[in-house]
Amino acid sequence: MQVPTIIVITTTTTVIIYMSNEDWKKNLHVPEKDTRRQTDDVLGTKGNTFESFHLKRELLMGIFEAGFEKPSPIQEEAIPVALMGRDILARAKNGTGKTAAFVIPTLEKIKPKLNKIQALIMVPTRELALQTSQVVKTLSRHMDINTMVTTGGTSLRDDILRLHDPVHVMVGTPGRVLDLASRKLAEFDQCKVFVMDEADKMLSREFKIIIEQILKFFPQSESGNGNGYQSLLFSATFPLTVKSFMDEHLYKPYEINLMDELTLKGITQYYAFVEEKQKLHCLNTLFSKLQINQAIIFCNSTNRVELLARKITELDYSCYYSHARMPQAERNKVFHEFRQGKVRNLVCTDLLTRGIDIQAVNVVINFDFPKTAETYLHRIGRSGRFGHYGIAINLINWNDRFNLYKIEQELGTEIKPIPAEIDKSLYVVDEPSAVPRPFKIDQLPKGNERAPNRYHGQPRQPGQQQGQEQQPQQQQPQSQQYPIAAPQY
Repeated sequence: MQVPTIIVITTTTTVIIYMSNEDWKKNLHVPEKDTRRQTDDVLGTKGNTFESFHLKRELLMGIFEAGFEKPSPIQEEAIPVALMGRDILARAKNGTGKTAAFVIPTLEKIKPKLNKIQALIMVPTRELALQTSQVVKTLSRHMDINTMVTTGGTSLRDDILRLHDPVHVMVGTPGRVLDLASRKLAEFDQCKVFVMDEADKMLSREFKIIIEQILKFFPQSESGNGNGYQSLLFSATFPLTVKSFMDEHLYKPYEINLMDELTLKGITQYYAFVEEKQKLHCLNTLFSKLQINQAIIFCNSTNRVELLARKITELDYSCYYSHARMPQAERNKVFHEFRQGKVRNLVCTDLLTRGIDIQAVNVVINFDFPKTAETYLHRIGRSGRFGHYGIAINLINWNDRFNLYKIEQELGTEIKPIPAEIDKSLYVVDEPSAVPRPFKIDQLPKGNERAPNRYHGQPRQPGQQQGQEQQPQQQQPQSQQYPIAAPQY
């Protein structure tokens, strides 16, 4: 069906000019096509298109200008059901497009002329809140929709001032959202969509009581059947806590399970058996042999994160670090600048295992091996995003051997001994320009920052004062120019 887009008024008549579907697409600012090869994790679809969901034209424009071409399997399954108003419990692999699977139907339901909070998206970490809000803003760029991100560790005063202006979509972490609701600063009486990303984490002992308190501020069903709002729960893993929450708070939920296997098909997993004192030497060898685009290196404690980051910089490799004990302003700065490719290596705790999407990451290294299969799954899922290829390397000592076996059994996967040479086709991009370019740093949501930016998240060098910023060190040449990537949601 053709839609009138231009009206020309003459002295005698009104002429309506129609623009075909192909014509309006030609006027879009679509990014260059991502030509990297992909796996069936995102290609195994039924052949639907975004147009077949009958979305608003303005929303379609944002989708295509974000670089989306066709829906991934989870988007194909979830979007039509969500548009029908059903509660959804969806399980899909990390990095297969879950964020857009709930953001797109959420935006479709927003009424821009109603200046009320109409959708709440809950996430477990501040970094994921910033990233998710950017997805919302990107896809709604042609819609008159206002998005607010609110997290703990930021200025409550700034949030109060922001709520004086219209807010249609709120993205936040549980503690701050409950605080705003309890003070009657954020009103959810017209909020008809409730989303939980990383639902297994959101319903852990840490957050579940807070979530249930927040839901008391939502509209109740007038008919007495079900809720007065729609619930969309997404995650890669669903423990029993999710089942109990579903039984109590969801109404006849539609369940989606695309986890025929747990690990991403594009990630090749290796282990290197080394003693604790040999780990740093092994890491140095990996840096010299691997063609790293960007790498995330995981440790099991904040102290080890800072110590390892200091050792890596002493080896003359560029490195940032991030952990939960850092002031929020510093965490934001590290997160944004790593996404921009200002540095190649990031050392962190499990703070960044949840949903963080950085397309340029092609190597994940577990410097400390995780204790559980769930943590391992989320860690290695930072590589091989959206059906692309990457590798995960685990440094294993004698005490880790039982966890290695247990994780292999629980995930039904194989972690192979690391070979002398790793096939570059498993993780190296043939054409660096194929990796999407990032959002500019001034286009990213900053969040409200309470603490001053003191340094880039790198270890301070001897003699450096707390208020001074340390310049990133130049990494040894593995590839002088490495591509910087934008997220694929």
